[in-house]
Amino acid sequence: MATTREFGIVVYGATGYTGRLVCEYLNNQYGVNGDVVWAMAGRSQEKLEAVRDEMGIPSDVPFVISDASDYSSIKAMVARTNVVLTTVGPYQLYGSDVVKACAEAGTDYVDLCGEPTWMHEMIDAHQDAAKASGARIVFSCGFDSIPFDLGVYFLQQEAKEKLGGPVSRIKGRVRVMKGTFSGGTLASFKATMAAAAEKPELVSVLMNPFALTEGFEGPGQPTGMAPIFEEDLNSWSAPFVMATINTKNIHRSNYLLAHEYGDDFVYDEMMLTGPGDQGEAIAKAVAEDKSMAEDPRQPGEGPSKEERETGHYDVLFVGVNADGKRVMASVKGDKDPGYGSTCKMIAESAVCLLKNADAATGGIWTPAAAMGSLLIDRLQDNAGLIFAVE
Repeated sequence: MATTREFGIVVYGATGYTGRLVCEYLNNQYGVNGDVVWAMAGRSQEKLEAVRDEMGIPSDVPFVISDASDYSSIKAMVARTNVVLTTVGPYQLYGSDVVKACAEAGTDYVDLCGEPTWMHEMIDAHQDAAKASGARIVFSCGFDSIPFDLGVYFLQQEAKEKLGGPVSRIKGRVRVMKGTFSGGTLASFKATMAAAAEKPELVSVLMNPFALTEGFEGPGQPTGMAPIFEEDLNSWSAPFVMATINTKNIHRSNYLLAHEYGDDFVYDEMMLTGPGDQGEAIAKAVAEDKSMAEDPRQPGEGPSKEERETGHYDVLFVGVNADGKRVMASVKGDKDPGYGSTCKMIAESAVCLLKNADAATGGIWTPAAAMGSLLIDRLQDNAGLIFAVE
């Protein structure tokens, strides 16, 4: 792990849509020269100055000039900070050198990655270097996959307390999600699809729920790809667009936690659409929706401030043990999931690593396995998330 350096956190991609929201949050929550010393990083001094002024950030915030196409500038940036917080995606196009540099320099790293094929490649390429240097590399520190990864972790802690052990089956069900995608999220989705088309072997990674567990293969998992009616929830359920990445991260958490959830753990993720004919019709419409692949928005575009402020989400987790005993929990967020809430989640993830040197050893982690209850506490105290037993 990084020793004390010039900066605690560098926000790389500070001039992008999500990066500027992260900088605004860090300034509002921690100031510029408080106990969290952070800097704005990007390719252009002029653009950094414009974003600083637009977001009302003090003029003495430090800048770091760094370009994803110039590895020497990436290495120089990484050497100056304890934690790199990067919003520069698609990560498979612009993130590989940042992970490499952090893994080699012992610099902690957080991102918003929802690109499982790239994550699979990064684990293979840099896990050993990160372990050796002490760098804690934590992918998926936004809406994918913090509410889901930490929601399962939270439910399992409750199951151990109430039922005497973890539950082997958990359903993740999105009850409410009011929000929208940005151009950057769409670009990552399209880049993943393009990579899979170019390299057909990547399709097996996308389809395998254990693609990030480094050789471990658990039991068969529900695909979640078709509408179903769930008697226990009295509701139809539809496919959830982020399940492909979230399920992989949750199984990796279990793997990294020495199978704390059990070797036979089964998890799937869907959206609740309600009972009756209306619920069925909505579930079928969601299953047939292909609009994300055809959306014209570009990186840098995203929801308005009003849309971010009025968005919210509510995810239910239902766990059942071998004796049929049930435990339930929920995770709720107070802003648009992709941006209003995501900027707070990734910022608090970076601060959590910065302030908790012993939270994990070097390696490539998930949020739950690296930070667990420490991060849950920060998110509830600062970021508008509520974890609750139901």
